[in-house]
Amino acid sequence: MCSSRLADFPTIQEKIQMAYLAPAEFVTKMIDAGESKLLMSTRDTLIRTYMAGAILALSAAFAVSVTVNTGNPLIGALLFPVGFCMLYLLGFDLLTGVFTLAPLAVLDRRPGATWNSVMRNWSLTFIGNFAGAITVAVFMTIIFTNGFTEAPNAIGQKIGHIGEARTVGYAEHGAAGMMTLFVRAVMCNWMVSTGVVAAMMSTTVSGKVIAMWMPILVFFYMGFEHSVVNMYLFPSGLMLGGQFTFMDYMIWNEIPTVIGNLVGGLTFVGATLYSTHYKTSVKRKAA
Repeated sequence: MCSSRLADFPTIQEKIQMAYLAPAEFVTKMIDAGESKLLMSTRDTLIRTYMAGAILALSAAFAVSVTVNTGNPLIGALLFPVGFCMLYLLGFDLLTGVFTLAPLAVLDRRPGATWNSVMRNWSLTFIGNFAGAITVAVFMTIIFTNGFTEAPNAIGQKIGHIGEARTVGYAEHGAAGMMTLFVRAVMCNWMVSTGVVAAMMSTTVSGKVIAMWMPILVFFYMGFEHSVVNMYLFPSGLMLGGQFTFMDYMIWNEIPTVIGNLVGGLTFVGATLYSTHYKTSVKRKAA
């Protein structure tokens, strides 16, 4: 009687197999997710992207605060992914993620998936993410300056310096600086989109969090350029007295970062997984 009851419960190996999706399975989920985002209403897209931008911005402010207070950038990088995990589990969308997922629905010729719908989704996501990040930038500037009544505290000064180093700092190197910025942006969304996809490998919350945490930690500690994180850092830096202009931010950071994020996510993650795990070539015959 006891043995028959035990047989009803899955073994540890069976549990692991149930919690993990094979590449062919999660790539199908990627395409399904891309299709869903393209068909989403304008209202829902803006709400979800606004909240994603706000949560990621708060996470960036948190990570910078930890780095300044501890003097250890690794601790800040270790804790930064908490915001990314939160927004993913809540079903919110970042520009970096839809760069990778949305085009797959077009490549797979899903109903209603067109390049026009992709551009619409990307535009709405940019607007929503930017609005959410700016909201948090204003809130955190109020906190760092005690309601605009005093000079920025140490954390606020750090954010201002980040803005200077990653705008006019690149500009000082001319074309080489622009190339460095672009490559950092490509590398960033290689890691971030890997985190998005890795979460689809697991059917458990703990599995999703662990899978997301690793590549997000890598991107943040390595100082790669994330378009949505920068939507917080640079406007916030301007409000906190950073010695750069809004045009410096757009030309020497945001626009190249957006393009690099698109290339990195689509090339190294989306198209790669789609071509080898979904459109797998016929296997060679044994000699």
